[in-house]
Amino acid sequence: MKILVDENMPYATELFSRLGNVQAVPGRPIPSDALADADALMVRSVTKVNEALLAGTRIGFVGTATAGTDHVDDAWLQQQGIGFSAAPGCNAIAVVEYVFSALMLLAERDGFHLRDKTVGIIGVGNVGSRLDARLKALGVRTLLCDPPRADRGDSGEFWPLEKLVAEADVLTFHTPLNKSGPYHSLHLADADLLAALPDNRILINACRGPVVDNAALLQALEKGKKLSTVLDVWEPEPELSLPLLARVDIGTAHIAGYTLEGKARGTTQVFEAFSRHLGQPQQIELASLLPVPEFSQIQLNGPLDEGKLKRLMHLVYDVRRDDAPLRKVAGQPGEFDRLRKHYQERREWSSLRVQCDDSASAELLHKLGFSIA
Repeated sequence: MKILVDENMPYATELFSRLGNVQAVPGRPIPSDALADADALMVRSVTKVNEALLAGTRIGFVGTATAGTDHVDDAWLQQQGIGFSAAPGCNAIAVVEYVFSALMLLAERDGFHLRDKTVGIIGVGNVGSRLDARLKALGVRTLLCDPPRADRGDSGEFWPLEKLVAEADVLTFHTPLNKSGPYHSLHLADADLLAALPDNRILINACRGPVVDNAALLQALEKGKKLSTVLDVWEPEPELSLPLLARVDIGTAHIAGYTLEGKARGTTQVFEAFSRHLGQPQQIELASLLPVPEFSQIQLNGPLDEGKLKRLMHLVYDVRRDDAPLRKVAGQPGEFDRLRKHYQERREWSSLRVQCDDSASAELLHKLGFSIA
């Protein structure tokens, strides 16, 4: 059995070689000659999986090591009897920690405390729900908008988008990209929403680029809209708008979910799904794959305030390390993908063990996802 894997999926060759012969290939584009005799295909979000890619091949299973699936025509796969699995939630923690890093940076720059802000979370799935829990642990007021969950009658209070826009200081988007249907999210943040947004708000998009109308956002900013903007995803990719990048406060190359832990979860989830598909179920212990972090333990003395918390968070990950490289090379052909392909190793807060002499601080850090020594 021949298994094609994206060359940027960590641990893919190591794991999938247990099930067959593995060939690592570029994800954009996948070489047609490699597909000709392959039995399974493991991709990331850069690969469009559809009839045009797979027609005439013998591919019997597709796995995507991503939470989102808008790059996969899963309806066509089902029609063809091709097995399919995604990795829901694999990078949720990474995206949450990206959002926190951005908010802490803006708080320091603009002189506010995060606990004094109201954060509106649009899309309360794997990412949004975790973000909500961590913000609440800090005492931050959150407003949730998720029409599918509201219509299902899920527990919790869900706000209509227009009311959330008027009330929240921060809008952070964590929806899938649905281009049609009752819950379409294409250009969810359009010119009308941006016009209705009061001044001095913060807008964050770390889900899919077209959820925010990039042309409308650029126009609003060019006209003097007072809006702090954080974009990890763009419309389109990889050819992002250079004028928009110049005007956003933080801009990164679709790497919010790119922790080593998140990537490893994605790979292991699709590996386990494929092993079940083959009738050879295997389970992988994530910790057995991950290396010991370069910086793994720190002592915290006294109560935890927001300044200390920011330093702890940025000790593990500071979003500025990803903003500067994109601005340096944006507009050069292939550089957006190169930044992603050669992304510097990044760990999650759980990789840092914190020794505390204050029990309340230890409890809070544990709720936020740090390891407590």
